[in-house]
Amino acid sequence: MSQESGYTEGDLRNTGMQLKHDREWNYELERIVDAIEERDASKVGLQFPEGLKRRGPSVADDLRSLVGEDVTFMLSGQPCYGACDLDTYLMKRTDVFVHFGHSPMKNTDKVIYVPLFSNVEVLPIMEEALETLEPPEETEGVGLVTTAQHMNRYEEMTEFLEERGYEVHSRRGDDRLTHEGQVLGCNYASADVPADQVLYVGGGKFHPLGLAMEHPEKHVVIADPVNNVVTVADTEKFMKQRFGAVHRAMDAEKWGVIFCTKIGQGRWDQAQEILEENDDAYLITMDEVTPDRLRNFDMDAFVNTGCPRITTDDGPQFHKPMLTPGEYEIAVGNEPLENLSFDTFHGTW
Repeated sequence: MSQESGYTEGDLRNTGMQLKHDREWNYELERIVDAIEERDASKVGLQFPEGLKRRGPSVADDLRSLVGEDVTFMLSGQPCYGACDLDTYLMKRTDVFVHFGHSPMKNTDKVIYVPLFSNVEVLPIMEEALETLEPPEETEGVGLVTTAQHMNRYEEMTEFLEERGYEVHSRRGDDRLTHEGQVLGCNYASADVPADQVLYVGGGKFHPLGLAMEHPEKHVVIADPVNNVVTVADTEKFMKQRFGAVHRAMDAEKWGVIFCTKIGQGRWDQAQEILEENDDAYLITMDEVTPDRLRNFDMDAFVNTGCPRITTDDGPQFHKPMLTPGEYEIAVGNEPLENLSFDTFHGTW
């Protein structure tokens, strides 16, 4: 480990990828080493989300310096966008498997989850967000949500809002969520609270836009401490895209029903229901659902039973309409157009 610099080799400040904020991740190396020793492990798998894959070799080097030479570390090169996106091939071939960047969706002894809490200060951007939130005397309170990376600051966030007169509403959500107030890209059950506005504290618009689409009746304010900006979630452009996709699919005759084989993303029963009701529907199994992989299939439209964000975020990139299961029901005439809603995952897997 790089004791001379004061940081580990896995620290962002030693990698040439210094962010706007001085951020340091805690890779919980001691916990990983303890597991290696307890299991007398000789093979260790490390899986990182896309934005942190470049940290992998440095973290492996740090771990090598703490264990014997007979331990082999293997890095997963599979795409990884969430805790539901485990590299099961590598996991089955290692004695210890470590998944970085996400909190667990399922209790298991097979995987060590390292959430990588951020040390970015959140209160300055929350102070700025007060100008966009409705004042406490004019609202029924505020829902407070964030991602796994900022859950270590959740109590601090709550106290900040309460000290300024807000009644803070929070809940854990369902079994896919580890923490109270946590949201995922596919699950916003924690925002199902008796408040007409929600404050999302976290990076980017990926999560809050999904939240605003599932809860269109709520005023969703985004306080982004990473990019240091406050915005309001606007779903108008997205909804126009979804209505357009449904309309284009209404004349479809041949349907490709996508079933994702990733361990936490498959909805087999839902896919089977569509196949049973539609003689012109064909099951297509895939691990990674991309526009290129579907281009050679002669289908008029697709319905995706895998990760909802494949449809909502990548939908315009597919050569034929890509719908959610709910949108499919509208396109084939089983539901009215006004029933269009956001597709999410609920429950454990």
